[in-house]
Amino acid sequence: MVYATRRYPHRATIWDHLYAFERHSGHRCSYLNVGVRGVPNYILDSHFDLIVFHTTFLSGRWFPERMAILMRRAAPLRRSNAVKVALPQDEFLNSILLCDIIKELNIDHVFSAAPESEWPLIYAGVDCNRVKFHRVLTGYLEEGRVCEIQSLSRGIQDRPIDIGYRAWHASPWLGRHGRLKVSVASAVEERAPGLGLVTDISTLDKDTLLDNDWYKFLLRCRYTVGAEGGSSILDRDGSIRLRTEAYEKSHPGASFEEIQDCCFPGQDGRLSLFALSPRHLEACATRTCQILVEGEYAGILEPWKHYIPLKRDLSNIDDVLQLTKDEDLRSRIIESAYRDVVASGAYTYRRFVERVLYESISGRERSGATQSPDAAAYRVQSRMKRADAITWRGIRLANTAHRALTSYKRYVTH
Repeated sequence: MVYATRRYPHRATIWDHLYAFERHSGHRCSYLNVGVRGVPNYILDSHFDLIVFHTTFLSGRWFPERMAILMRRAAPLRRSNAVKVALPQDEFLNSILLCDIIKELNIDHVFSAAPESEWPLIYAGVDCNRVKFHRVLTGYLEEGRVCEIQSLSRGIQDRPIDIGYRAWHASPWLGRHGRLKVSVASAVEERAPGLGLVTDISTLDKDTLLDNDWYKFLLRCRYTVGAEGGSSILDRDGSIRLRTEAYEKSHPGASFEEIQDCCFPGQDGRLSLFALSPRHLEACATRTCQILVEGEYAGILEPWKHYIPLKRDLSNIDDVLQLTKDEDLRSRIIESAYRDVVASGAYTYRRFVERVLYESISGRERSGATQSPDAAAYRVQSRMKRADAITWRGIRLANTAHRALTSYKRYVTH
C-alpha cells in the first residue's frame, strides 16, 4: 500500500479506507508512506503480488509540485512485476496529470469513483485496452466502526439538534453541482429557525469534526442534509481552479455568475461526476435521517425509502422542513436505511477489499503466478510494519508541535 500524508489526525473514513487491506485482505500487507520517505532498497529486492497506490498518494494532484516529489519517490516501483492498482478520487481535478501518473507507474487497474459515462472524458489519455476500469464508492463502512457507533449511541440519550451538518465551503470552480451542498446548508440555516427547529450547521474549516467526534455529532442530530459529492466541471490541468481562486482574491464578494463568466465560461455542466459520499453511509449507521438533493446515489439510496428528497432548485425546502416534525416518517426512513445499507453488510470495506483483490489478482492466483510466502517475505513485512509505526509516531509528534507553536504565536500576538 503506497500512500502519502503528513497530517494527523485524519477523518475516520480516511483511516478506515487506508488500512482496510490490512484488516480484510487475508494477505500479508505492507505500508509505505512516500509522503515522508522514498522506497527502501529492501523493498525493491522483494516480490509483491499487488501494489496499491492509495487515494492519499494520488490526491497529491491538488498540488502538482508536491505530486512531482511523490512521483520521484515512488518511481522505483515502476519496475516491479506486481499488478498495480490506482484508487483515485476527486477525478475532476488535474485529469491530465492523473492520466500521466497512470501511464508512468504502469497502472493495470483503476478503481474509479466516477460514473462509467464520464471515464472517456476524464481518462482520454489512457489506453483503455490495457488498463481496466472498475466503479467503486468513495468510501464504505468499517465493521468495527459500526460497532463503535453502537456503543457511542448507548451513551447518548437524546437528539437535541433537529438538523446538523458539516461541509467544506466548496469553491465555484467545482461548478453548480459542487456548490449544491453549500446552497442547501445556507437555505436550511436560514429557514429552519423560523419553524422552531434547532440547527447546528457549518461550512467553516475550524468546525470540522474528526474521528469519533463526527459520529457523536450525528448521534445528537435527528436529521442531516446533503447532496451527492463531485463536480460538474472537468479541470483538466488545474488552470480553472487557479484562475477562480485568483479572481475571488481580487474580487471578494463576486457572485457565482460573475466568476463563471470570467473564469470558466461554458464549462459548467460538461462533467457529471456525482458520487455517493461516505457521510451518507455514516448517517445510515447513526440512524440520522437524511434530507438529500435528488440524485442517483450510486443506486443505493432511494427517495422516500432511505431519505427525504429535496429538489435541486430547493423549491420544496419549506415543505421538506415541515416534514421533519413527522416522527413516523423519520422512524420508517432511518430503519429502512439501517436495514438496507448497514445491516445488509453490502457496503463495507471488507466487500470493497474483496472486490479489488478479485478484479486485480484472482486470475494470477488461479494460474499460480503469485508466490507463496517465505521467511524473507515475512521479514520484509515485519520491517515495513515497524517502519510504518515509526513514521506515524513522527507525524503525530510533528503535528502536535505545530499546533503548540501555532497556539503560542496566537498567545504572544494577543
